[in-house]
Amino acid sequence: MKTLIDKAAETHSLEYKEILALIKDNSENEYLFKKADEVRKQFVGDEVHLRGLIEFSNVCACNCQYCGLQKDNSKVERYKMTVDEIFETAKKAVENGYKTIVLQSGESKVYSIEELCDLIKRIKQLDVAVTLSIGEKNEAEYRALREAGADRYLLRIETTSFKLYRKLHPDMSLSRRMACLTFLKKIGFEIGTGDLIGLPEQTDESIAEDIMFFKEFEADMIGLGPFIPNPDTPLKNEIGGTFEKALKVMAITRLLIPDANIPATTAMETIRPDGRIIALQSGANVVMPNVNETYYRTKYELYPNKKCVNEDADKCRQCIEEKIKSIGRTIGTSQGFRVRHNAK
Repeated sequence: MKTLIDKAAETHSLEYKEILALIKDNSENEYLFKKADEVRKQFVGDEVHLRGLIEFSNVCACNCQYCGLQKDNSKVERYKMTVDEIFETAKKAVENGYKTIVLQSGESKVYSIEELCDLIKRIKQLDVAVTLSIGEKNEAEYRALREAGADRYLLRIETTSFKLYRKLHPDMSLSRRMACLTFLKKIGFEIGTGDLIGLPEQTDESIAEDIMFFKEFEADMIGLGPFIPNPDTPLKNEIGGTFEKALKVMAITRLLIPDANIPATTAMETIRPDGRIIALQSGANVVMPNVNETYYRTKYELYPNKKCVNEDADKCRQCIEEKIKSIGRTIGTSQGFRVRHNAK
């Protein structure tokens, strides 16, 4: 296993069978994490980029089986922030030092594209990068959002298995998801995607395929975290993913895509108190603190017991800064775009 890990760290390329072998064998996990951290330092440095996350609406038209925001969950108290509220939240985050604003919501049409474009233009005047995580749109809508100034788009796939995707996402299509990612890339967005690790019926083989997809697609940002069952969803009785497995997939991804932006996800810290710090020491270089008011945070419950949900934005920022500095890392001062190094 050490030989495979060294090969990945040096060449940033493995065959499918080699990736699968690394996923299945746990004998050298600590060595894997160490090498991922070294590659992270070499390619993206010691800066940790903080992205200010605004969860501006929990209204969703989808029924993803693992997600607490799914449209059939009648226990959710739905909300929609006003455009002015969103802008004021973004403005406060910029005043607090954030260089990127992430606008995230359920997949819905409660805002018009015109409203979103106007909002993006206002936020861009604050001299920050804007990332969108608002789901599937048509090509004209994507073009409008890009022309308004949005820089990045996050569109997770969760799995590249057509069979599993269909089971987890009723009335949705993996082919459609992939087509959206391809078009977003074509029109100039930095692209983020990712997986939940530990979904029911997910196999090591499918995870290896997912990692290969991230590599071949040249994703700019890859979010990987453990699946945490929500008690108000059809998957409420499933076991869920483990921290170690999610961390391992993240570390392998860092070795193979050395200059990508990889977040230490909130889900990792939700199931392990020091989860984000360990992730930052195992290949991650991004953290996305929530900058919403507590009132809204408690209503955006993708999974239960979400970390930091009851902390105000200022305290959350201070807390993560202290943790980052405690491990000898620094807070990023740029907008944190991917810098490609022509790694093989």
